Amino acid sequence: MKKVLLLLLAIWIILLSGCGDGAAINGPTGVSPTVTEIPVTKPPSFEWQFGPPEAHGMDAAVLEALHDAVQDADILSIVIVKNDVIIDEYYKKGYDETSLFPLHSCTKSFTSALIGIAIDEGLIDGVDVLISDYFPQVIGEKDREDITIRHLLEHTSGIEWPEWGQSASKWLSLVLSENWVDYILSRPMAAKPGAVFNYSTGNTHLLSAILNQACRTTALDFADERLFRPLGIENYEFNTDPQGIIDGGSGLSMRARDSARFGRLYLHQGKWEDGGPARRLVPEAWAAESTRAHAAGYNRYGKYGYQWYVKDFGAYHAFYAAGFGGQYIIVVPALELVTVINSRSFGNMYAPQTYFQDYILAAVLD
Repeated sequence: MKKVLLLLLAIWIILLSGCGDGAAINGPTGVSPTVTEIPVTKPPSFEWQFGPPEAHGMDAAVLEALHDAVQDADILSIVIVKNDVIIDEYYKKGYDETSLFPLHSCTKSFTSALIGIAIDEGLIDGVDVLISDYFPQVIGEKDREDITIRHLLEHTSGIEWPEWGQSASKWLSLVLSENWVDYILSRPMAAKPGAVFNYSTGNTHLLSAILNQACRTTALDFADERLFRPLGIENYEFNTDPQGIIDGGSGLSMRARDSARFGRLYLHQGKWEDGGPARRLVPEAWAAESTRAHAAGYNRYGKYGYQWYVKDFGAYHAFYAAGFGGQYIIVVPALELVTVINSRSFGNMYAPQTYFQDYILAAVLD
C-alpha cells in the first residue's frame, strides 16, 4: 500500500511540473486549476404580445366585420399580427388557440427553410446539385438525371405529375404507395428540367428525402433542432412516409399562433427575436431568394419562388404559403403584417384570399 501511495505522489509531482507537451499547468504550484462551469440555459421563451388594432394602424370595426362575415363560412381560425403584435384573432366554435390545424401544402415552405439551413451549414452543396447525388438510380435516365435541387424547389423538375383533380391527381397514389421516393422517381418525364412550372408534392417530398440523407440526423430531428425548438414551437405533428421520411410536402399540423411565428420569422428575413439576442435561424439571402419569383406559378395565386407564392394584393407586395382546403400564411413586408388563415374551403381554396384582401387589407388605416 505504501508503494502505491509513493507512486501516486510521484505522478502528482510530475503533473504539477508541466504537461506532456511542455505547457505549464495554470495556477499556483500545488493547486489544481479551477474549472468554471458555465450553466447551460435555454433560449428566452417567446410569448406573443397582444394589442388593439388601432394602436397598430388597423381599423377594429373592419376586423369585427370580418368575424361576422366568416361565421357561416368554412374559416376555422384567423390570426393577424401587425408590428410583431397579435392585433386580432378569430376561432370558429369548437376551436381555440390550442387547436392543431393541418397545414397541408403550407408545409412546403417549412421544407424550403430547412433546405436553406442545410445549405448554409454545408450539409448540401447548393441548389444546383444534381439529385442523382442522392438518388443514383436516376443516373443514365434521359432528362431525369439532369434534375437539380433548384428544379425541385421551383416545381420545374419536368416529372409528370398532375396534382389536381380527383381522377388524375397523383397525390393519393403517392400516399398509398409503399415507397414514396420510388413512386415519384418512377413517373415519366413530361418536360426538360427547368422548362415548365408544374406544381408537385412529389418534388417537395424528394427535398425531404434529400434532407434525410444530408443531415447528420433524421430530417424530423433536424427540423425540430434547427427550426421548431428555436421558434418555441413544441406542439406540432409531422407525418412521415413508410420509410420514416417527413412528409415535407403536406404533412405538418400546428397551432395558428405557431404558424404565425413562422410567418414572423420570414417577415424579419430569417432572424428571430424572442427577448434575448437576435438569432438568425434562416440565412437572410435564402429568405430573400425563396420569396422572389422564380417560376410562372398560377394566375390567381401568383408567381412561385422556392416553395412560396409571390403576389401583389392591390398596392401591397406579399409572399405566402398556401395549402389544400385554404390554409395560408401571408406576409406583407411593407405593412409588417402576418396573417394566418386555416379553413376547410375545399370547394374554393381561393376564398381566404378574398377575405384577406376585402377585410384585412381594407382595415389598414391611411
